[in-house]
Amino acid sequence: MSDFDLIVKGHIVLAHSEIENGYVAIKNGKVAKVGACVQGMPSAKAIEDHTGCLVFPAAIDSQVHSRSQKGQEDFIWSTRAAAAGGVGTIVDMPYDAGRLICNAERFNLKKQEAQEQARVDFALYGTVHPDEGTDKICEIVEAGAIGFKFSTFGTDPERFPRIPAFTMHDCFQEIQRFGLVAGVHNEDDEVVKHLIEKTKASGQSNYLAHTASRPVYSENLAVLQVYELGAATGCRAHVVHCSNGRGYEICASYQKQGFQSTIEACLHYMVLTEEDDVKNLVGRAKVNPPIRGRKEREALWHHLAAGNLTVVSTDHVSWSLDRKNSANMFENASGATGLELLLPLMVSEASRRGISLSKIAQVLTYNVARLFSIDDTKGALELGKDADLAILKPEPYVYNAKASGNNFSDWSPYDGRQIDFKVVKTMVRGNWVFDGQSVLAEPGSGKFVRPCLLGQGG
Repeated sequence: MSDFDLIVKGHIVLAHSEIENGYVAIKNGKVAKVGACVQGMPSAKAIEDHTGCLVFPAAIDSQVHSRSQKGQEDFIWSTRAAAAGGVGTIVDMPYDAGRLICNAERFNLKKQEAQEQARVDFALYGTVHPDEGTDKICEIVEAGAIGFKFSTFGTDPERFPRIPAFTMHDCFQEIQRFGLVAGVHNEDDEVVKHLIEKTKASGQSNYLAHTASRPVYSENLAVLQVYELGAATGCRAHVVHCSNGRGYEICASYQKQGFQSTIEACLHYMVLTEEDDVKNLVGRAKVNPPIRGRKEREALWHHLAAGNLTVVSTDHVSWSLDRKNSANMFENASGATGLELLLPLMVSEASRRGISLSKIAQVLTYNVARLFSIDDTKGALELGKDADLAILKPEPYVYNAKASGNNFSDWSPYDGRQIDFKVVKTMVRGNWVFDGQSVLAEPGSGKFVRPCLLGQGG
């Protein structure tokens, strides 16, 4: 009689250690045992030997925008790219084109539609309408929101509105009752809008105009506002994308004071720089806050190694190229793709810097699950948790988003970049969803994930 359904052998990467010649045993879609092969292996119905490969917990991408552009990507494609990139769960943002996810009716409709399309597991943020404040928070919590997203900057009054500090305070206070996280887009509205007009008036519109209109101080003023609101309300305050080293120092200072402050980097801040990449990519590398210089990029890796960086996401959005190819930086949409590369690119960059693989498992999986209170089932290769795995082979290749066939958009800011590790298999809940060539998971096979808080159901 076999003890387990499947054993996967390889170099096992855990959140706080590694097993060079190890195995993960799986039963009924759950991790049943993790061990070292030298101590002997249990029996299983099947054994897959991936000696020479890394066996990671599948990544959890904490910031995805599947519906920012109407009629574009949607979950049918975002979760396909996720499966091909070793991402087992995506957390989708509430700023859908034409439908702000600010009440239970809209939340449940999105959940139903995503369930029909998703190939990997998914969770959903909710938000509030600035005119409604706290009115709908409770019903969105009951519908299963993973957390709430706000913005200190107003991109659009309906699709991506600014929430004033006094309204955010009341919302934080309400969210605190449920123990959920409040994530905030961190740019000071008054400063940025003033500097945009000032920069335009000067006649500057090239790639440098973006950082000129959104300097580091405009970002960190908002970071301070977010953490002060968290301190005042007891809410778990989370900055959803920080591009500069000073921001991580601010977060660390609030943590030392005993507050539940957390902070997120994005793949593009960890990899790209203004002088090396934005200069050539122009609109294709436009994101908010902007990509900074080499010094800030390396500061982020320093903070990751030091444990000051909570999670890394993609902030993935597949804009059509006509929204990204203007020479005038102000005319381009903000955001970039990244789901297919989150895990292999982070592993590649960490390996080049001598940073441990366990640190990558922490910021892509372990910490993410704890941030969103889904660590009862997700986030680690530990007994009883979902068997979500990603197998990476050390095999350098040059990335081409169009050629991969797993992306809705046929462009990427990472096109032409050498990646040192390739995802050769992805597993979600004990099922292989990617085999190195093809995405195997059918639309609808993904599962909605809700936080395990205050007795919420499944």
